[in-house]
Amino acid sequence: MELRKRLLCLPASLSPLVLFLSATVPLAAADPTLTEDSSCNCYLTNGNQSSYFTEHRFFDFRRLSQYAGVPDVIDDAASSPGADPTSAYFTSAEWTSFWMLGSWNNSHGDKRTDATVLMVNSPNNLYIEPSSSSSSNPAAQNQESETHLTLRTQRLATFQTAAEMESASTSFRYLSLRMRARTVGAAGAVTAMFTYRDGPTLAEVQESDLEIRTADPLGLIHYTNQPAYDEGTDEVVPDATRNATMPDGKVWTEWATHRMDWTPGVTAWYVDDVEVARIAFQAPKDESNIILNAWSDGGGWTGNMTRGEAAYLQVQWLEVVYNSTEEGEGRAKNRKRDGGEASGCRAVCSVDQTPQLGKPVMLWNNGAGRVSGAAGVVGWMPIGVVLVMVLVSTGLLG
Repeated sequence: MELRKRLLCLPASLSPLVLFLSATVPLAAADPTLTEDSSCNCYLTNGNQSSYFTEHRFFDFRRLSQYAGVPDVIDDAASSPGADPTSAYFTSAEWTSFWMLGSWNNSHGDKRTDATVLMVNSPNNLYIEPSSSSSSNPAAQNQESETHLTLRTQRLATFQTAAEMESASTSFRYLSLRMRARTVGAAGAVTAMFTYRDGPTLAEVQESDLEIRTADPLGLIHYTNQPAYDEGTDEVVPDATRNATMPDGKVWTEWATHRMDWTPGVTAWYVDDVEVARIAFQAPKDESNIILNAWSDGGGWTGNMTRGEAAYLQVQWLEVVYNSTEEGEGRAKNRKRDGGEASGCRAVCSVDQTPQLGKPVMLWNNGAGRVSGAAGVVGWMPIGVVLVMVLVSTGLLG
């Protein structure tokens, strides 16, 4: 209403402009309009740096009781990688169209590890878990959903069994990735969400990650644009990492929404919509894939887990808006996005302003104007510029 008051104070000679601006500048937000992804050309994110993306996927693990069950741990290192998926969900088109189950081990060594324990990733360690079974303490049980996705890592007699899921595509180039998750369990593990592009040397690896170490204080999260140390000198690279505390006294054993925005030249991280880290140094620039994991290798970073103990990354849902360099990728075909300005994007949607998680709302279509309030200022930017010029010239602004 402050804007309308200032308009009414303009000189009478400008009354036609007043009427025009009053009719076109959106002074009140309309209700967001739910729509389908098929109606969206691209997606505009909120946050401290809004960006455009062309694709959207949402994975909801909260109502999958038909697939729920906690499998016994496989204690044989040889057979663990080849284990069958734990339920039909992991062979469904919903899953296999986007994700793969990790089954590799570290027996061949790694260019950036000091592992002291054999680590084996197994499909057996990813499963849909009933939320009521996730804690022996009723007060700590998940009341937000019936089920969730669990990634498990456990120390066995001769090896560490671990869990990893990665995107089938390695062609993501800029994205906004979100998960509602928590980490629980014994010290000596790491749970993570990150983008990754391998390289022949450590210096050529491109990775931006969120890592929670279960030996750390409960509110501490590590955000890094890898590599975090110089392979030649073994010196730590301080500009690559931010060690952040979760906002408002939150801890990572509680459910929270973790978000990574990877845009040209920077990665930014949020917890429950509060920005907690921003790193420009070594921001990824080339096509990458997406990985979530729960692991330990007995090295200095994870620590050494006590035999028989376990830790878990539990996820209620995952959502990502992204750009892909793959040919023919849905609505991205014949449109160029760089995580910033849109080009030829007629129907713009949002997954941030929606009242229904996972379902987009239409912000504007065919240049006809914004539908949703917060983004309206952007939609009417040319009019806003004219208005500012008028206010300044009349002494009503500044």
